[in-house]
Amino acid sequence: MNASEHNLSHIPPEDELMEHIPTVETIRTVAEAMKQLGDPSRLRIFWLLCHCEECVINIAAATDMTSPAVSHHLRLLKGAGLITSRRDGKEMYYRAADTEMVLKLHHTIEDIARISCPH
Repeated sequence: MNASEHNLSHIPPEDELMEHIPTVETIRTVAEAMKQLGDPSRLRIFWLLCHCEECVINIAAATDMTSPAVSHHLRLLKGAGLITSRRDGKEMYYRAADTEMVLKLHHTIEDIARISCPH
């Protein structure tokens, strides 16, 4: 759904509106995701991980951050359900979670920033 599909000047009847109001849990999940993406460093890391799977050292190099700082941001992104991790030997690799919310957030970021997806 895009912005043109919403008529913001039209207010539906209250009973119709209440049928579609999101649950508290849904709103909490979305709010937490948006809170985490409100930080520019986490937003950059999230965008990067939407396109590839990387370890902390490579993420730090790509974002010009220290490994401890990247690790901190990764913990918060993972806690919000935005990224996942897997272990390969001693190394942890991170990527964007495979969820509808993550896909929509990824596309929204690219639409707003007018970023072209590399693939």
